[in-house]
Formats: sequence, structure tokens, C-alpha cells
Amino acid sequence: MDLQNYSLVSEFVLHGLCTTRHLQNFFFIFFSGIYVATVLGNLIIVVTVIFDPCLHSSPVYFLLGNLSFLDVWLASFATPKMIRDFLSDRKLISFGGCMAQIFFLHFIGGAEMVLLVSMAYDRYVAICKPLHYMTMMSRQTCIGLVLVSWVIGFVHSISQVAFTVNLPYCGPNEVDSFFCDLPLVIKLACMDTYVLGILMISDSGFLSMICFLLLLISYTVILITVRQHAAGGVSKALSTCSAHIMVVTLFFGPCIFIYVWPFSRFSMDKLLSVFYTIFTPLLNPLIYTLRNKEMKIAMKKLWNQHVTFH
Repeated sequence: MDLQNYSLVSEFVLHGLCTTRHLQNFFFIFFSGIYVATVLGNLIIVVTVIFDPCLHSSPVYFLLGNLSFLDVWLASFATPKMIRDFLSDRKLISFGGCMAQIFFLHFIGGAEMVLLVSMAYDRYVAICKPLHYMTMMSRQTCIGLVLVSWVIGFVHSISQVAFTVNLPYCGPNEVDSFFCDLPLVIKLACMDTYVLGILMISDSGFLSMICFLLLLISYTVILITVRQHAAGGVSKALSTCSAHIMVVTLFFGPCIFIYVWPFSRFSMDKLLSVFYTIFTPLLNPLIYTLRNKEMKIAMKKLWNQHVTFH
């Protein structure tokens, strides 16, 4: 195919979540509230972990603080533009902006998947090997786990964007979503990208499946261990693990569905994207952090110090 006669695409048109004006006005208010609550909630957690000495030195809260930091970015890579687009008749995004959304989605999403596995490992060590907890989950180990999650997320994302950005885009430029995602953008290229798409998207599906299975195995081992050694702690462990599994399922479920079957488009794909890019960053602090007594005490302590200071 002679691509010289085609004009390169400089921008993409996003279809958004809906086309009804009244519904868009409602969504503007609704998602604006969700976004503000998500960012504020996660930032409060990050600040609390940083400034409270007890939490900052605790492995579990160190990991939770990093999860909240990632959630701020996960909620911000596309949501502000989506909210602004609710007030626009024509939802445009530049080519560079589109590639940036793909990069940050897979960078942050990949890093968060690995970090969730690290947090499950932390709980496994705390419950199954309590006497060796502080040795196995030292500060160096925690920093290493966080760095590994960032490195894996970065390498995963670069491997996706490096191929996507070099594809020839010369014809259709409409993306049927509220942000640019890999399966939707690849099919707009002016060439047969089926095999390339399978390879690139399998990368995301493989990462999602592996992390999800590791998480399920970790929580299963935890529940079995608690049941064998502490009969009275089964209900508490089950309550904690079930809450964690619920968040993990809401995050990984849509990712696995979208990337394992990427070429079978369903109308619910937009809804699934909303779950793991908008609602999961809101649920993570509620499920993982704000239910903890230590976190509530630390927040109250910092608040009282701030009020007293002023």
C-alpha cells in the first residue's frame, strides 16, 4: 500500500460515554464529585503515611501509600479530560495526547498490578510467617518491591507504545471510548495489524492474568493458614481478604475481559473501563486503608496537630 497519498492523522475523535446532552450534564457533575473525592482521599493517605513516623516505618502502610500515589495518577490520566468533554460537542484529542494516555494507562496500570501482588505477599508473610515479618519485609525489601512494580509497569508500557506510535494512521480517527486505549487505536491503523495487535494486547492480558492468579493464590494460602492455626481468626481474615479480593476483581476483571478478548467489542466495554480507571482508585483507599484503625488514628492526630499549629 502506498501510504504517501494519505494524510497522517493529527488528532482523534473520542465518542465519549454518551451522546445525550442531559445525561452528559449529569455525568459532568457526578464524575467531577467522584474525581475530587478520589484525588483528595488518596492524597490524604499519602500525606498521612509520609508524615506519621509509625506508618512511614510500617511495611504495609508504606505499600498502601504507594498504592494511593498510583491511584491519583490512574484517576487523572483520562478522567479530567472526560469531565471537560461532557461540556463539548466535539471531543478531540491530539495524536500525542492519545499516545500519552496509552502510555500512562499501561505504565500506571502495570505498576499497580505488580504492587497489589506485593501487598498480597506482605499479608502472606505477616500472617503465615509472623516471626520473620520484619526481616522478610525490611525497608530495603519494600523499596525494592515498589521499584520492581514501577520498572515492570514502565517496560510494559514502553513495549506497547513503541509499536503503536509508529503505525501509519491515515484514515478513520474515531475512538469509541472516552479515552485512547490500545485495542481501539490499533484497529485505526492503515495496515493489517491483526498479528501485531494480538502480540501487543496479549502482553497486557498475560500480565493481568498472571498478577490476578498470584493474588488469588496468595489469599487462598492466607485463609488456609489462618483456618489451620487460629480458628477464631477465620472470620476476621475472611472479612479482610474478601474486601481485598472484591477490589482486585473490580480492577483485574475488566482488564482481563478487555485484553484477553480485545477484538470482540461489546457495548459494556465503556462501563468496564469506567470501573478500573475511575471507581477502583476511589475504592482502594476505602477498602485497603480507611478501614484500618491505625490509619484513622494517624489522620486524626495529624489533623489535631495542624489545627493546633494554626
